Amino acid sequence: MPPTHVEVLEQFRNQVESEGILHEGDTIGTDDETLLRFLRARKFDLKQSKKMLSDAQQWRKSVRLDELYQETDPFDYPEREAVFNCWPLYFHKLDKKGRPVNIHHLGTVDFPKLYKTCTPERHFESLLVNAECLPREVLPACTRVAGRPVSTVLVIIDLTGFSLSKFWQMKNLARTSFQISQDYFPETMGQLAIVNAPASFAFIWSMIKPWLSKETQAKVDIFGNDYQKHLLQLVDADALPAVLGGECRCEVGCHQSSVGPWLDGRVGWGPKSKGEEAAAPTEFSAGEAAQVEPVPSAAPPTPPTRAVEDATASAPTIEPSEPSAVPAATLNGDAIAEPSEHQETVSTTPPKSEDVSSAGPPNDSPAAPVAAQA
Repeated sequence: MPPTHVEVLEQFRNQVESEGILHEGDTIGTDDETLLRFLRARKFDLKQSKKMLSDAQQWRKSVRLDELYQETDPFDYPEREAVFNCWPLYFHKLDKKGRPVNIHHLGTVDFPKLYKTCTPERHFESLLVNAECLPREVLPACTRVAGRPVSTVLVIIDLTGFSLSKFWQMKNLARTSFQISQDYFPETMGQLAIVNAPASFAFIWSMIKPWLSKETQAKVDIFGNDYQKHLLQLVDADALPAVLGGECRCEVGCHQSSVGPWLDGRVGWGPKSKGEEAAAPTEFSAGEAAQVEPVPSAAPPTPPTRAVEDATASAPTIEPSEPSAVPAATLNGDAIAEPSEHQETVSTTPPKSEDVSSAGPPNDSPAAPVAAQA
């Protein structure tokens, strides 16, 4: 890290602490690497970085993120199987740079089916705790194993079976996810690889591109159905699930195992950790909101230090290969471009059950991320 950045980091810390934006023990992270993520996202502009951190703190309070994390173990919550049957998204081992691998399979997206057993609000909450899990547990575990700061994730989006109709289902939710990722979890996506893109993806990309900053677009690569050799350049075969051309075949299924150093010695607080069977979700008809009982509140383990506190040690620079400008539905994002006067405001609060629609293109209301989501 250049000497000037060290000085800016020190100024940034002094200002956010003296102004009450950051307090000791805040779960957003108080280590140098967390502060550097916000600085990098705003090109080390102190004023803009401070505003971004302040906005993130306010948002975390508005969605009750700390309480949600106590109520919902991201690796063990009652609705997890139903959510994964609709939209499998999971952490799975490390890539060759020591970064966690986050995998999404979008071909099974079926929100009308999911919302018969899980409310849109509960689904949204599961996405929030999954996003929070990255800086709170996953990256610190990778940092511990590597012996150096690891502050970014490799995201793999598998579009096998994905179609334009599925895109309409998830369009608004994906847009909201991008917004949350880029605004409140900045500079955590190191690289994004999209595989098995259908012919309709060119149109889908034209819809998604305006949501992303140029910095994020530059970290995206797109591959056809001959993607295996490219993924194996990023991830060792024994760490890549067989379904993506690797050799890993976890006993319970890679998408359910979440295997990685973040589980080493981890004490969970979900139903399974208490010897309870997760209650089967109650199916309900359209328009009838199911009351899903939260997991009894139990304080999760104290979040590990998110990164090395040495201000002179920065995360390794990640040089993406020749990128293609392509998006992916992930909560772990990157620096967002300053909004233009024409940019649409996207709601980053939980959706309501009445916003659900089972067919057709979305009404594009940001408050209806389930009507037709992305």
